[in-house]
Amino acid sequence: MSIMEAVQSVFGNYATFTGRARRSEYWYFVLFNFLVSFVLNLLAGAISHGEGPIMFLPAIWGLAVAIPSLAVSIRRLHDTGKVGWWVLIGLIPIVGEIVLIVFLATDSQPGTNQFGPNPKGM
Repeated sequence: MSIMEAVQSVFGNYATFTGRARRSEYWYFVLFNFLVSFVLNLLAGAISHGEGPIMFLPAIWGLAVAIPSLAVSIRRLHDTGKVGWWVLIGLIPIVGEIVLIVFLATDSQPGTNQFGPNPKGM
């Protein structure tokens, strides 16, 4: 899966909290989101020097990707066999964030689980 396929898949399933998402889909979307946020922050800082309406671009982007980010995170947890509520463990400082990253980086559960068939086709 390429980065553009992953981004199209995430935005195509904008608010789909059911099913499963492959590791590549999740991490390519995280990379894309990071790069866009980085560029928007650079532009906002360079163009407006801390003032003006362009300073809102990074915040608008953050709001635009909040629901797709949550949805793909939950689908990724489903792929590892965990319920989506595990995403809340990331609210615990440091330890919770590390545990969530480990869960999101874990390989898919082989075969079909309670959330659907394996997106890898295995």
